[in-house]
Amino acid sequence: MTPAGKRDAVLALERTFKEARLVVVTRPRGLNVAEVSDLRRRMHTAGAGFKVTKNRLAKRALENSAMKDLARHFSGPTAIGWSDDLLAPAKVAVEFAKENDKLEVLAGATQEQILSKETLHDLASLPSFEVVRAQLLRLLQTPAQRLASTLGATSVQLARVIKVGRGQIAES
Repeated sequence: MTPAGKRDAVLALERTFKEARLVVVTRPRGLNVAEVSDLRRRMHTAGAGFKVTKNRLAKRALENSAMKDLARHFSGPTAIGWSDDLLAPAKVAVEFAKENDKLEVLAGATQEQILSKETLHDLASLPSFEVVRAQLLRLLQTPAQRLASTLGATSVQLARVIKVGRGQIAES
């Protein structure tokens, strides 16, 4: 790689580390081109990026980043997954690692903290934001629906009582 190419690669990685909400560092040992392409496609589908990195360039890009403590994980073959979504790269990487033991999830980072392998596995098990939002809406709607059906049933029952009461008064 030319010096200009290295400089461009460092700048691109710096931008990734500054803009991403979550970065996941993985070790792809022995993944073939088809497997890496499959992982990259899955990341892209989830709204994340995936790139095999050169350790020296990644460490240089991390020097002035909030994620600088992540640099210790860049040894041997490494690749990163990143996204603006706090769950997507973790979910895809952990799921892929379960299916293919050639990928190891090492660590991750947000702009605020370094995340352990275990924390990433916990993040990956969380439901997506859309699922949580749907569950919350369902919880909020349930009491209102019950109240409406109770009030509706009460008014129907009250009308029957009044009708029966009127009928008894008329007979007297």
